Amino acid sequence: MKIKLVLLLGGIVLLWLPKSQANTIDFLSKKNKFISGNRNVASILPNAFQDIQIKGKITDKSGAVPGASVSLKSNPNIGTSTDGGGNYVITAPADGILIIKSIGYKTKEVPVAGKTILNITLDEEDNNLSDVVVVGYSSKKQGELSSSVSVISAEKLKGIASNDIISMIQGKAPGVVVSSGSGDPTAAPSINIRGVSSINGGTAPLLVVDGNILGAYGSEGATYSPADVESITILKDAAATGLYGSRAGSGVIIVTTKTGKAGESKIEFNSTLGFSTPTTGNFKLMDSQQLHDYQKTFSNPKSSVLNTNTNWWDLATRSGMTQNYTLSASGGSEKVKYYIAGNYYREQGTIVNNDKNAYNLRTNLNSQLTKKLKVSLLLNGVFSKDNYQTSNTLGDAYLNLPFDPAYNVDGTPVDPRITPSWLGRDVENFLHSNQYNFSNGRSFNVSADLNLDYSIAKNLTFASYNRTNFFNDFYVDYYDKRTKEGGANNGELYNTTSYKNRLLSSNRLKYENSFGENHLTVLAVGEAEKSYYDVASLNGKNLPAGRPVMSTATDIISNPSGGTNEYNFSKYLSQIDYNYAGKYFAIASFVHENSSRFGINKSGGDFYQLGASWILSNENFLKSVKPISFLKLRASYGTTGNAEIGDYPSLGLYAIDVSASYAGVPGASPSQKGNPDLTWEKQKTANIGFDMGFWNRIDLTIDLYDKRSNALLFQVPLPSTEGYSYVFQNVGALKNRGLEFNLTTKNFTGAFKWETNLNMAFNRNTILKLNEGKDAITPGGSQPRAVGHDIFDWKMPVWAGVDPNNGDPLWEKVITDADGTNHIAVTNTYAQATRQYTGTSASPKFTGGITNTLSYKGISLSAFFNFVYGNDVYNNSRAYFDNDGLYESYNAMVLKSGWTRWEKIGDVATHPKPVLGGNHDSNQQSTRYLEDGSYIRLRNITLGYQIPTNWLSKIKISSVRIFVSGDNLWTGTKFSGLDPEVDLGSGISSFKYPLSKKVLFGLNIGL
Repeated sequence: MKIKLVLLLGGIVLLWLPKSQANTIDFLSKKNKFISGNRNVASILPNAFQDIQIKGKITDKSGAVPGASVSLKSNPNIGTSTDGGGNYVITAPADGILIIKSIGYKTKEVPVAGKTILNITLDEEDNNLSDVVVVGYSSKKQGELSSSVSVISAEKLKGIASNDIISMIQGKAPGVVVSSGSGDPTAAPSINIRGVSSINGGTAPLLVVDGNILGAYGSEGATYSPADVESITILKDAAATGLYGSRAGSGVIIVTTKTGKAGESKIEFNSTLGFSTPTTGNFKLMDSQQLHDYQKTFSNPKSSVLNTNTNWWDLATRSGMTQNYTLSASGGSEKVKYYIAGNYYREQGTIVNNDKNAYNLRTNLNSQLTKKLKVSLLLNGVFSKDNYQTSNTLGDAYLNLPFDPAYNVDGTPVDPRITPSWLGRDVENFLHSNQYNFSNGRSFNVSADLNLDYSIAKNLTFASYNRTNFFNDFYVDYYDKRTKEGGANNGELYNTTSYKNRLLSSNRLKYENSFGENHLTVLAVGEAEKSYYDVASLNGKNLPAGRPVMSTATDIISNPSGGTNEYNFSKYLSQIDYNYAGKYFAIASFVHENSSRFGINKSGGDFYQLGASWILSNENFLKSVKPISFLKLRASYGTTGNAEIGDYPSLGLYAIDVSASYAGVPGASPSQKGNPDLTWEKQKTANIGFDMGFWNRIDLTIDLYDKRSNALLFQVPLPSTEGYSYVFQNVGALKNRGLEFNLTTKNFTGAFKWETNLNMAFNRNTILKLNEGKDAITPGGSQPRAVGHDIFDWKMPVWAGVDPNNGDPLWEKVITDADGTNHIAVTNTYAQATRQYTGTSASPKFTGGITNTLSYKGISLSAFFNFVYGNDVYNNSRAYFDNDGLYESYNAMVLKSGWTRWEKIGDVATHPKPVLGGNHDSNQQSTRYLEDGSYIRLRNITLGYQIPTNWLSKIKISSVRIFVSGDNLWTGTKFSGLDPEVDLGSGISSFKYPLSKKVLFGLNIGL
């Protein structure tokens, strides 16, 4: 009777309880043979709800999920976190419910149901918070970072046709400014992260590839193929750059290459083939009729010049071909994984006789030799052969007169030196010279990484990452005796070769453990690097025609030169990384590094970094706010350094002095004074950031920063009485302040998907202090680099327009009264014009990019624009072809729309009256040639189609994608030259190599 009563009550409880708990009791009733007449039910029920110890592993589709929060639903104060292997242990009621949370994953509720082992698989959210980001000497999920980091995946790099990864990230990350002064495929762009952080020192970011330091960007030549890149991580604030702090004053770019994955082997073939044409923007040169009519206004050109109409620009430029082919194989097992790839890249420049050829082979092997030991071997080789434009091809294309013929009657190129009717000033025909002259270079760069990861104990690991790198290049410049360039010395040949070898060893000890909801990682690193560099240059003259070999020279132009350089770095660092309950994160690091580049008294530098973040969206008070899917506050502060100042700045140096030779023995004279106290440049950076997500469809990141550089490395000139030319000292200070934001919106998420990304960055640079109390580094320069100003502020005579009465050029002249009041007058005498700050700078007010990606049933369309606003560019080349009659033996530009020349009294014109020999120095440096460099460019548009897999199954192909892509198809700008994009480090445009407009066709096949 008692048992029946209990069963009745139990049934009522089951009807009332929620489904999950009802199932739990049902499970317990079966497990404990609840309907058993020979057992006392009263003795069973209390045991069913006792606490039990539960063990398990939290994983996702890729493997373990470390740092996941495991708590009890009925009492959130009871909880723990998974360790580095995703393992957890928790004590909970047998009928309890576990809540599992981790950034980037969907929250999961799992009933205990009396089980003592619970292995749980998490599902990823549809966002990037769970993406693993390589930061410093380890990796973390993006949502857990306390620092300012931008991540660009390989998918986002697609489309842009380039063999340089830096060109491909242009406009893809806020605060990262990539600029190029040339469309030459053999020329590398420049890059600044959060402004220029040094005046005399290097400003390129530190480059790290697969966990090992490579050096400052651009210092090693081509080192890897963009086709092998898995992702790019850009570290911007002190907390992010912490472990590279001693050399990270200009930011850090981490390149992670592809690796194999366990499972079926994959073979992929990717090919791109396309054509490029030179862009000319708003710029156009005159033809013979236009130039004749123009010159008639200030001289008397013969009508016979109209018999020839040579388009030198068309002769110097061409349609180029771009080819890019990659064949890769990847795969492996749980113990051995591999990735092998070969790449060939060829790009013909749009200037004749100019092209880039690169061959790359990479092998990445990873082997889990034992349960405790993992070995990785990464091999990479790049061979490049480049042909450079020669014989003033580009200058002639701009300046040669259309009146002069390019070819003789028999079709051979004209030699202007023996053509009496030649009218051009420079007496050059690049078509004649290019038959014989050439300039080329070849290089071979090979690197080998041997990385060991060893598990000492459950929570303690040791890693040793080691790299050796060999780099060799050889350059040849040959000027045949039959050409103008080689004629003076009866043929000239210049050879330069260099060799570089770098050795790096980085040894890392890491402890990682979880204590309840506390997760702690401690890292200690010892690292050493040594580099050797040799260079030799020689030249010869009196060479037989067509014999570009040094052994055929019978004399030298100058003595051979060369040298040997060495440097070394050694570093010790430690870092503590802590988080609690997946809500509160803190990180602190300390770095001590020594460098042979600095003085014996201060070769070491100490750097520290602190960072913290708080995920507010994991707090109970925000969980009910449905629109907010993620909200995090970040803050960091720390110091970083800069050592890019050459190899021997602290030492006293001597230079070979021929005049000091005695008895045939060469002498030397002092050239650099030593400074044993020379030490690192230091940057102090503060950063506050917010990461926000709304409705799981809108992601917004905002960062504000203040970066101050101190102890700047200056080459300070010395008076001649010192006996030395200069000495390097730590003097001066500057600051960069800025705001960055990155916005991603998922506009449509169904079968039709549309995603938009917008990033923008605002930066202001100010010089705070210079050496010895000076106001400016170069007071007489167009960019004085003065205290209180941006590094790239312009200072020059201010153009005041054209005098409507006589067509003379006018400039502003500042007159100061006796009481000190300034008044602005105008003058037509250039020497009387006052040099003034223009209120403009070569630094842009903001930069950014916007990408729209759409897809529907295998069809995809992406369009990427990048933009620069608020910078002024000095169009230096206009002084030659927009000179008001000074150089009548040069061609002239067609005036841009809206520009006019003065012709009669009363004309309000933009250009002075042209006068033979020039009009009052009108082409001298002034704001006349200072133009708005703002632009927006359709950097890439790509239309692709993924062929359905069911169409391919019969032919044993897993995937096929075809696409058509266009680069640089349109640019919106007011700039009068070929292209407004210049190297933002100078802000000067001069005889620019045209940017290429490309149309490419691609095919990707997976087997």
